[in-house]
This record gives sequence, C-alpha cells and structure tokens, in this order.
Amino acid sequence: MTVGKDVSALFPDVVNCMQTDNLELKKLVYLYLMNYAKSQPDMAIMAVNTFVKDCEDPNPLIRALAVRTMGCIRVDKITEYLCEPLRKCLKDEDPYVRKTAAVCVAKLHDINAQLVEDQGFLDTLKDLISDSNPMVVANAVAALSEIAESHPGSALLGLNPQSVNKLLTALNECTEWGQIFILDCLASYTPKDDREAQSICERVTPRLSHANSAVVLSAVKVLMKFTEMLSKDLDYYGTLLKKLAPPLVTLLSAEPELQYVALRNINLIVQKRPEILKHEMKVFFVKYNDPIYVKLEKLDIMIRLASQANIAQVLAELKEYATEVDVDFVRKAVRAIGRCAIKVEQSAERCVSTLLDLIQTKVNYVVQEAIVVIKDIFRKYPNKYESVIATLCENLDSLDEPEARAAMIWIVGEYAERIDNADELLESFLEGFHDESTQVQLQLLTAIVKLFLKKPTETQELVQQVLSLATQDSDNPDLRDRGYIYWRLLSTDPVAAKEVVLAEKPLISEETDLIEPTLLDELICHIGTLASVYHKPPSAFVEGGRGAVHKSLPPRTASSESTESPETAPAGAPPGEQPDVIPAQGDLLGDLLNLDLGPPVSGPPLATSSVQMGAVDLLGGGLDSLMGDEPEGIGDNNFGAPPAAAVPARLGAPISSGLSDLFDLTSGVGTLSGSYVAPKAVWLPAMKAKGLEISGTFTRQVGSISMDLQLTNKALQAMTDFAIQFNRNSFGLAPAAPLQVHAPLSPNQTVEISLPLNTVGSVMKMEPLNNLQVAVKNNIDVFYFSTLYPLHVLFVEDGKMDRQMFLATWKDIPNENEAQFQIRDCPLSAEAVSSKLQNSNIFTIAKRTVEGQDMLYQSLKLTNSIWVLAELRIQPGNPSFTLSLKCRAPEVSQHVYQAYEIILKN
Repeated sequence: MTVGKDVSALFPDVVNCMQTDNLELKKLVYLYLMNYAKSQPDMAIMAVNTFVKDCEDPNPLIRALAVRTMGCIRVDKITEYLCEPLRKCLKDEDPYVRKTAAVCVAKLHDINAQLVEDQGFLDTLKDLISDSNPMVVANAVAALSEIAESHPGSALLGLNPQSVNKLLTALNECTEWGQIFILDCLASYTPKDDREAQSICERVTPRLSHANSAVVLSAVKVLMKFTEMLSKDLDYYGTLLKKLAPPLVTLLSAEPELQYVALRNINLIVQKRPEILKHEMKVFFVKYNDPIYVKLEKLDIMIRLASQANIAQVLAELKEYATEVDVDFVRKAVRAIGRCAIKVEQSAERCVSTLLDLIQTKVNYVVQEAIVVIKDIFRKYPNKYESVIATLCENLDSLDEPEARAAMIWIVGEYAERIDNADELLESFLEGFHDESTQVQLQLLTAIVKLFLKKPTETQELVQQVLSLATQDSDNPDLRDRGYIYWRLLSTDPVAAKEVVLAEKPLISEETDLIEPTLLDELICHIGTLASVYHKPPSAFVEGGRGAVHKSLPPRTASSESTESPETAPAGAPPGEQPDVIPAQGDLLGDLLNLDLGPPVSGPPLATSSVQMGAVDLLGGGLDSLMGDEPEGIGDNNFGAPPAAAVPARLGAPISSGLSDLFDLTSGVGTLSGSYVAPKAVWLPAMKAKGLEISGTFTRQVGSISMDLQLTNKALQAMTDFAIQFNRNSFGLAPAAPLQVHAPLSPNQTVEISLPLNTVGSVMKMEPLNNLQVAVKNNIDVFYFSTLYPLHVLFVEDGKMDRQMFLATWKDIPNENEAQFQIRDCPLSAEAVSSKLQNSNIFTIAKRTVEGQDMLYQSLKLTNSIWVLAELRIQPGNPSFTLSLKCRAPEVSQHVYQAYEIILKN
C-alpha cells in the first residue's frame, strides 16, 4: 500500500485483524482503513463496532488512535455512528485523548457541519478552552479557528477577557505549534482598552525569544496589532518597540528561504513602524553569498530605513553594489541611489555625484538606469542639478531601453532652452519614430511640442513632422489623441498651449511604492502567513470562502493620539469614497452672471456637472476650423490645422423623440421609495420674472433626485427656448438633462416638468449649506432665484451601517462633533418613527430600552459619502424627542436635524 500498489481486495481480511491487542499491528490496520475506507464504504461499516470498543479501551493511546482514525475516515455513512464515541473522548480523563478528539471535531465538521452543530460538539470545544491541560486548549483553539475560517460570519471563538487570560496561561506550557494556534487566535481579539492591550503584550513578549521562527512571527503579529491601541506617550510603548527589533534581526541569521520570509514580513513592519528597526541598518547590508531574491528584498528595506543619520553608510554600500556582476541587482542598486536622493534631501548632491561616477563607467545597463533615476531627481529638485545634462547627452547613442530613452527625451524637452542642439537630439529620435515603443513616442511628441513653444522659429518643421507622424501615420489611439490635442492647442491659442504644456509640474513624492494604508493594516494582521509573503490579502489568492475574512487593526483608544486626519474618509465609508471637500464660497452672483445660457441642444441629455446649453466646440476653436481654415500660428508662419479626415462626426446630432420622453416624467409617477415630498412652493413670482412664475419641490425616487417644477405663463406672449443652470453648490447638485418644454408655453398655460438631477457638479460651500442658486432662461430674458433643498433628498439607499462599524465610528468621532436637538410636538411611537425615517433612508441599526426610554441608534449617508450617526431618545407618552447627531462634518448636523423634523411632522 505505501509503495503505491492497490491492495483494497484484502479489505475484509484486514478488518478482521482489528481485534488484535498488539498496538503496532492495530496502527497498521487503522492506517489501511484510512486509505481504503472511501473506496469500500459499505465494508467500512464493519469496522464501526471495533472503533466504539476501542474508544473505551483502558489504554489512552488506543482510545486516541481510534478517535483519530474515525476523524480521518471521510465516509458519510459512518459519521453518525462516530458521534457517541467522540462525545465520550471529548470528556475523557486523559488529556492526550481530549486533545486528539478536539482536532477530530474540526475534521468531522468538514465532512458534515450540520451534524456537528446538532450534536453540540461546538459548545464542548468552547468548554475545552478552559481545560487544565495546555495542549488540549491549543488543539481546541486550532479546531475552532479552522471551523470559524470556513464560516466567516460566526463568532465561534467569542473571546472575552476571562478566556484570553486562560489562553495566555496555556501559552507558556504548549508545544511550539500549540503556541502558534493560540497566538493567531489572540491576534483576532480586540482588547476593550489600552490597559488590557498592554497586559496582553507583556505576557506575549517572552515568545519573541522562541527558537521557532513561526512562533516569533506570530508573537510579532499580536504585538504589532496591539501597539495600535497603546499611547505613544507611554514608557512601555518605547520599551516594546525596542524589544521587537532583536528577534527580527535574529531571523536574518537563518537559511536563505527563512530569511526571505522574514524579510517580506519585515518590509511590512518597516512601512508601518520604521522606528522599530531604524538603528539596525547594518543587518540589511547584502552578503556576497546571498541569493538574488534575498539581495533584492534587503535593498528594498535599506531604502525604507534610509534617513539623514545613516545615508552616508547606505550610499557607500549602494555604490559598491552597483559594480556587482548580477545585472538585476545592479539595476535595483542604481534605482535605490535615486530613491535615496528623493527621500533624503540632504543626500541629493552626493547621490547625483555617485550616479555621475556610475555613468562614467559606460556600462550600458548602469547608464540607462542612472538616466531614469536622474529624471526623477530633476522632478523632485527643479533647477538644482541641471549642470549634469551635458554628461547625460553624451550617452544618447547607447540608450536602447524604452524607459531610458523616454527619460532622456523628457530631460531634453524639459530643459530644451539650456541645450543648444536640443532640436538635433530630438530629430535623431524621430528617424525611427514608428519603431519606438508607445512610451517613447508619447514622450517624444510632448518634448518636441515643448521645444517648439520655447524656440518657435527654429523648430516649425520638426513639430509639423511629429504631429503628422502621431496623427496621420499612427494607429495608436493614445498617441493620435494627444497629437490632435496639441495640434488644436497650437493652431487656436498658442498662449493657452504654453500654459498647458509648460505648466509647472508638481514635485514627486518620495515613497511611491508604499502599500496603500488600509491594505497594509490588513497585511499586518496576516504576518507570518502566505499573505505577508505575497503582500496580497488572502482573498486575492485563496479560492472559496476561506480567504474572504477581512481583518483590520483595532482603532486607537481615546487616550492615544488619533492616527486619522480629519480629512480621511469616515470609518463606514468604503476606501476610495472620500467625502467631498467643500471649497469656500466665492463671488456667487458673479458666477451666475457668467453662466453660458446659449440655445438649447437637440441631443441626448448629458449627465455632466453643468448641462450643455449650446453646441460648444469641446476642442476650443469652432468645429469648422478643423475642416481646413488656417488660423494664425506662432510667429509669422501659418500653422496648419489637423487634416479633415481625422474629424469626429459633428457633436449633438438630433435624436428621436423617444429618448427625450425618458426625461419627461410628467405622467405622474408616484414616489416609489415613500420618501417625504414637500408641497410645491413658489420659487420665482411672476412679477419678478416678466410674467413667468416658477413653483417647485425636490423628490427622491428609488435613488434618483428630481426637481419637480411647475411653470406658469402669466404674461401676454408665448414663452419658448427654456434652459436651466445651477450655480456651484455644497453637494454638487446639477441638472442631469436639459429642461425640456416641448411646446411653446402660451399665456395663462401651466406645464409640469420633472428635471432629473445628479450630484457630480462643481462643489462650493454655500451659506446656508443647502442653498441652491438657479438661473432659468427663455426667449424673453434670463431670471435668477435661490431656494433651499431639504437635505433628505441627498440621503442615499445604502446608508445602513453595520453594528460593529457604528460602534467603532461613534467612538472614533470626537465628542466636540456631537450636537443635541429637541424635536417637539411629535406624538409617535418608536416603531412609527423608525418606519417613517426608514422611508427617507434614515436606517435604524439597533433599539434598546433604558429606564423606560426607547433609544434608537440610526445611520444615514449623504451623496458625497459623509456619514451621520444618530441617537434618538423617545419617552413613551412624551411628544418631545431628544436627537443626538455625530458627524465628521459637524456643519451638516443642523440640516440633518431639520430633515428629521420635516419627515416626522408630515
């Protein structure tokens, strides 16, 4: 059997040998059973009686052997017979049997989860966490963790301070694998305050000196997680960080494979807390016999730890590495010198001179890497090191890699005014334009346009040549588009072209390759696992549900300084959905007077920030000039417009009336979501608008906001050509379609229109916050009015926050952001209040009764991803409610309270 021969035919004879008293023989029979039970399920049932008997054997080794084998026989028919023996073994007097039975529960759960839950084995496992034997505790934790992984939603481990205390006690006496299970389990616990976190850290710290590297990394994971909760002012915080350095350094004296795993984990730790290893730079210096994968990883960490204090050492090392024989390593070393220059400003000069020395070696790949990093140094420190350009230009001919060629072209274009023969240099690249990579072609196009704007008279032909190569002769859409944009800019407005192409560039930041903070926090929770080696969350490489559990670091406690700046997204907002920052108010009337209110477009409604009122030529100079008019160029020469063949079809072609009907919601559709709609109010009286009276209200229907307008003509002449535009406002409200009045509005006629709105318009903070300034145009004049929209039309449908998230966010928002309001004369019960508010997207997350008062905890989310959390206190029989609101943008609270009042009282 063990050499791969099929001996399943002997199954009945082998099963007969189970009755033997010889322990060695029994082990072999059980091994045979594990192998062949699946292929002979009917015959495997013959063995059940022996299992049951062996589970009551006086010898604990035999009892454990029986229960272990039962767990490994994955046959559905047998599992139900195994429940009784397993139950007895879980309560066995011998710890060896109990620890084996604990693992058996996890195996049985994998075969038949429902059976395990019905039989109450999970509760028995939880009881084993309090067992007196540390190995039983460790195995119970391992089994529960395994089961919890396949059921992400279940809080199986349900740790509390008492159970954590028992785990910590067992930690000192377990085997190394038992310690890893317990430490991994502790890492998923969130202490209630910093004192408990400190106490756990103190008891886990001795594990850092363990001989097994997996135990060390698991202990580091727990400590990294719990330091989040400690205040940086504590003496203990500094002591703990000092204790973390030696074990990490020790891991680097292991064999290369272990070193690599340690280095990948250290890379994460250094990004989170560089202060832990800031004095340990020397251990990351590369040894001559390190494998390449270790060398590259060490280089990465050296750059992360580089600071003013150690930069001289680091640069000396890197210069040494750049003369090695391993090409990949040398390239990375040269890049590292550039990254050091960008990171530590004081060292920039030394880095540049080191790079120049390396260029003098004339080693092709060293020169190319050096040019790429010098380009970045120019971006970081403009007008400082341009004296080296001459040296770079000498090496033009040797560049054959796209990135290096693109970098060199960028340098020539950017500093064309300092290079006498810049046009000749760029022309040399043009000769093989179509053989270059896209990166080089794009860079060359931009560089020649920059050169033309700096020296127009000498480079007229060159720029015409590159524009025609990029537009007429190229089939790359990116290149063609960029070519046409430059062509249009140069042919219509050279001044604008100069402002666009030669604009001041933002400085590049030092750490462009840092892991995104939320991902980093998740990876810190996976230290010591594959996720920390791949630098990817488990969900990215584990199939099925097992990798789907997202872990994150605990929030900092109130006593420690918050790591979150006020501008970051609220805890409930998904990453990437930052709340809009509302700019300050400017000259509003001026803005409105500048609104472009041309004739209405016959075309599809545009879902843009401001609705297109006239067929504006997006390219900037009237579409006709594309067809061959030649506007004045730069200098005396006429600069040809791009060829007619390339012109897209004219914008704004008429469309069938079917599409316009989509936006004509006058057929009286009811509000589907049940959100409260205020009655229409007069916004613009007829006497102020030459006979045009406008009334309206705002509605929210299944996720769409509309402005429902009623236009009445009280003048003596018909009104036509209606258009509407909004000024910038606090939440970016803008029409999502033109204002469509299909027929002329005759005298004394009234028409009702529903104008769809979106929230992607320009944003500016208004006073009050919900103020909206509107301009309406018709054939008579342009009229302006302002109105206040009720904030509840901006409450979105996915505003229900998870309970845990609600608690964490409530604690995280500073107390000074809390506002209290009284809602009077509202004789409603808690249930009625909750259902009424839910219709307007204010969601009740939890309800509890405290001293006879009903407390409703609620959340809502605005269209710009600002979350508002609420606590509503209702005393039965008392028509006054107390509303407490917490929000990261406190100026919103007053308007949210007004929305509550409007919804509850109507």
